[in-house]
Amino acid sequence: MINKINFVSNTSKIDFRKLNSGDNITVYYSIIEGEKKRIQSFKGVIIKIKSQTFTVRKISGEIGVERIFNINQTSIKKVILNKKGQVRKSKIYYFRKLRGKKAKIKEK
Repeated sequence: MINKINFVSNTSKIDFRKLNSGDNITVYYSIIEGEKKRIQSFKGVIIKIKSQTFTVRKISGEIGVERIFNINQTSIKKVILNKKGQVRKSKIYYFRKLRGKKAKIKEK
């Protein structure tokens, strides 16, 4: 049992306890297209963190794009924390309706 716990703690590269809702992060993950393999980045704001998943939202042009990542997903290479955000709620679903300057989150 202890070997399994050590294996999981050694394989998880990212400390998700430091991340909260409202943080601006960049997630680097690998994509396989046919026989080619490449690393793609997804930069956005964390909307929610559950026990095994976290949701990141970004604005691409005029359209909002959300992506759900598993914490133990092997395709995630690294996560970089760009800014710490200051929000009052743990799940900021109201962020989906905001546009322009209202969609800014205060920095801690």
